[in-house]
Amino acid sequence: MTSYFIRRLLLVIPTFLGITLLVFVITRFVPGGPVDKIISQARMMSQSSDFAASTQVYKTGSPLSDEDIADLKEFYGFDKPVLISYFNWLGKVLVFDLGTSTRYFDPVWEIILDKMPVSVYYGIVTTLLTYLICIPLGVLKAVKHKTMVDNSTSVVILIGYALPAFIIAIILFVWPAAKWEWFPLGGFVSDEFDDLVFWEQVWDVFYHSVLPLIAYMVGSLATMTFLMKNTLMDNLATDYVRTAISKGLTFRGAVLKHAFRNSIIPLATHFGHNISIFLAGSFLIEKVFNIDGLGLLGYESLVERDYPIVLGVLVITSILGLIGNILSDLCVALVDPRVRFE
Repeated sequence: MTSYFIRRLLLVIPTFLGITLLVFVITRFVPGGPVDKIISQARMMSQSSDFAASTQVYKTGSPLSDEDIADLKEFYGFDKPVLISYFNWLGKVLVFDLGTSTRYFDPVWEIILDKMPVSVYYGIVTTLLTYLICIPLGVLKAVKHKTMVDNSTSVVILIGYALPAFIIAIILFVWPAAKWEWFPLGGFVSDEFDDLVFWEQVWDVFYHSVLPLIAYMVGSLATMTFLMKNTLMDNLATDYVRTAISKGLTFRGAVLKHAFRNSIIPLATHFGHNISIFLAGSFLIEKVFNIDGLGLLGYESLVERDYPIVLGVLVITSILGLIGNILSDLCVALVDPRVRFE
């Protein structure tokens, strides 16, 4: 098994290179980059400037000279071939240098680290709550199959599953937050957060987190709950469970001692996927609730063509996704002793 995981870790390298190279090449050919943006801004400024600048725009189609454009391309690294630029960027990544933002003019690492605590908080709490709710609820629905409890919870879960997470976020924002004023309209903490004592700060973070967490959990909660229920029902119908009950073991004991452990194996395979979106978050949910997290940062950077931040977020999310797949296999091996990776 050790050799298997070593091979999986080695495969992370070429996969990471393929993902980053593909996105890097796309950023070099998509129009509207930082150089184009500066030229566009200079063109707008020249419309209200003197006659000489307007003549320059009329003759060359750009308010900047060829030398100025060449200097800008050199500054942003667009003056070299794509592969050379990529390997230069990769060499900096290996020493934990993600470059400088073209929008904020700050190091990308500092910007990402500044946004990361919010995403880490929502990632940890969402993952824990999802498992803590879906596993007991899935067990309850399996043992109470086709009863009022099962049917009523299925209706609620299916409605939540059918609606996209950002629609749930908008509904929660419009009614409980805006119309009824039960919760704040957005943000991670209140403006007077620094003046509060510790327990008041804890409550303030929780108060601001209720609606975003509901929006985050809706989709994954439905999937995990039905997966737990269906898997447990399949195991309850097997011969080994019926044999255990026939030998005198109670139904509750058969569920907890035999069927339950085999039923959580499929849930273990989803653990890596949850890790992969641990930091990415959802830019739509963050946009609705004005949460200054990593997902919103990546989205705004993509819109503003801030490619250093886009690539920096890609580095983190791709590594998390690749490692998450390996952790899924490890979780399956820990839960199911019959699994042996060779």
